[in-house]
Amino acid sequence: MHAAPFQPFTIHVADGRSLHVPHPDFIAIMGHGRTAFVTSPIEQTPSYFMVDVPMITQLEVHGAQPNGSE
Repeated sequence: MHAAPFQPFTIHVADGRSLHVPHPDFIAIMGHGRTAFVTSPIEQTPSYFMVDVPMITQLEVHGAQPNGSE
């Protein structure tokens, strides 16, 4: 989350959900780092998700395209 420049990523959770994090403003780690709060840039129900960090199965980092566009 603190990489410079930030690279968008997708969180894959044990229940099969995939949560896209396009910008650091869309994620916060709470408390002792056990819970992640992820908001959605798209209106949907719910528009935020509480993720138990130990339930994360994969982080998929989306690197910049060769021309610099995402």
